[in-house]
Amino acid sequence: MLAIPVHQDNSPEAVLDILFKLKVKEVMTHPILTARPSDSLRHIQQVMKNNRITGIPVSDEHSTLLGIVSMDDIVKALDNGWIDDPAALHMTTKVIALQDNMSLSFCVSYFNKYSFGRFPVLDANSRLVGIVTASDVISTLLVALNKEVARLEETLPPREEEAQDTDSKRVIEFKTEPFNFELAGQASTDIKKLLKAAGVEQSILRRIGIASYELEINQVVHSEGGVMRYTITGDSLHIEAADTGPGIPDLEKALTEGFSTATERVRSLGFGAGMGLPNTRRVSDEFNIESKAGGGTTVRVTFNLKPAIKGDTP
Repeated sequence: MLAIPVHQDNSPEAVLDILFKLKVKEVMTHPILTARPSDSLRHIQQVMKNNRITGIPVSDEHSTLLGIVSMDDIVKALDNGWIDDPAALHMTTKVIALQDNMSLSFCVSYFNKYSFGRFPVLDANSRLVGIVTASDVISTLLVALNKEVARLEETLPPREEEAQDTDSKRVIEFKTEPFNFELAGQASTDIKKLLKAAGVEQSILRRIGIASYELEINQVVHSEGGVMRYTITGDSLHIEAADTGPGIPDLEKALTEGFSTATERVRSLGFGAGMGLPNTRRVSDEFNIESKAGGGTTVRVTFNLKPAIKGDTP
């Protein structure tokens, strides 16, 4: 499968900005060809051949995504003699989809994480509205990057270095909303950029990015919304993720790798693997969680930045 040669841990800031500014809806192909569950695989094969595509989503009359038929499915049907069967019998039904208001950063991470050639795209009402391939993402990125390079060549404002006061306290807050992916991940990116400018080492930035992203996405897909609060004090970063969601009835299970209470909607969007809180605890220097059923959840984590400041001796 075609991978996207973008690594969000060490890509230039201009690339990261593009990845968050562009939305999946700006990259996806739409309107799209779809099949019905009653269509034969032979018919779908002919449609794929005539249109030079390698996959077709299967939906009902209400644009509800039911599955997808890929070239692999067609090959299996030919090998096993069920090419004239209806798609409903042999289509892939466990489909990972993107939401159209997700930033392109999600798209890149999905293609690099899963071995899929394409992802269906749903709107906020879970209706099928498009499809996106790795080629779509790469071509869009190339156009956007060329425009950004041209803009930078025309005017490069002088960079002003901010003096770093290790005794100062800075608090930054970001709000999250359920299933609102417009800015999901932006908080994690912004705090990493701020700390990178302060001279924090890449290894520490990577750990901070993991914890921040996991906590932020947890609020978006599991809660009723909340606040991501970042406090930089001296040589420490404190992250507080407080939501007004349903709470966690069993914290011990929630901190067990692989345990998840994710709904089908959450799983269909590629989340719900049960690694968010365990990953956060693993990468943090200090970890604390408070939660109760119906009362929301608050996670507090701390990172020691002093060993990562340039010029300091651990």
